[in-house]
Amino acid sequence: MRMHTDQLTVDTETAARLIADRFPHWADLPLAPVLPGGTVNAVFHLGDHLIARFPLLPTDPETALSALKEEDEAARELLGRTRFPTPEPVALGEPGEGYPMPWSVQTRLHGTPADRIDPGDGVDFALDLAEFVRDVRSIDTRGRVFAGTGRGGRVADHDAWVRTCLERSEGMLDVPRLRRLWEERLRDLPRGDAPDVMNHGDLMPGNLLVRDGRLVGVVDVGGLGPADPALDLLCAWDVLEERPRRVFRDALGVDDPEWERGRAWAFEQALGLVRYYRDTNPPMSRIGRRTLRRVLDDQG
Repeated sequence: MRMHTDQLTVDTETAARLIADRFPHWADLPLAPVLPGGTVNAVFHLGDHLIARFPLLPTDPETALSALKEEDEAARELLGRTRFPTPEPVALGEPGEGYPMPWSVQTRLHGTPADRIDPGDGVDFALDLAEFVRDVRSIDTRGRVFAGTGRGGRVADHDAWVRTCLERSEGMLDVPRLRRLWEERLRDLPRGDAPDVMNHGDLMPGNLLVRDGRLVGVVDVGGLGPADPALDLLCAWDVLEERPRRVFRDALGVDDPEWERGRAWAFEQALGLVRYYRDTNPPMSRIGRRTLRRVLDDQG
């Protein structure tokens, strides 16, 4: 099912043709779609050690290529900075028959995404997650600061988006309760003088790989960059239940203002997931609902 109104279609036949044309030495490798797949990329396993990623949202090819190069640069910056495996860029593909955009190939990581095998009750998993966040924070920003328009700057800058989501979620969610939480507790949280630190930027369940209840890899690392230290904390509500969430917080030594901002980032993200993916990606919408339940239940 299409998740976006202008979404490109990338089936296995098209992906195989593009790979064979650009990288004939991989033409005989088994190719299989990763299901249910990503929200912004069609992803294919290419043999045992590679994945091919095809952006789903059309844009100018030069702009798309620049974005892919930035993602590769971010992936290289993170590579080896933590004991948890992360993808390594391998190659960039060109537009071709049936697909008008550039695309990428990365190393394949093995493990089960946390949206398919819920590790949310695991204390060991919470400690692993805290270690990964700490490792990412230790990367030097080299003077860089948050310069984006998405999550990671000021929580209050997202007020218009949150209000739109709330208006369009009537009948789906307890909108009056969510609105009160946003307006009274979350929207106007100050940043203070907390400097930007490096963040993964999207520690959602589908990007966290699990084996035997432990974190064994983190994918979708192209958003690595400087941002509010609280941004990566959103995984505490995306993934963890109450006790492991406390363990995660204690392991990182997070104070009250930063913790509340993390809660706000989780709220903002989850609210959009519930509405946007309600009909086109129900599992993603359910993740948003679960996160909102945790955010509402967590009184600090």
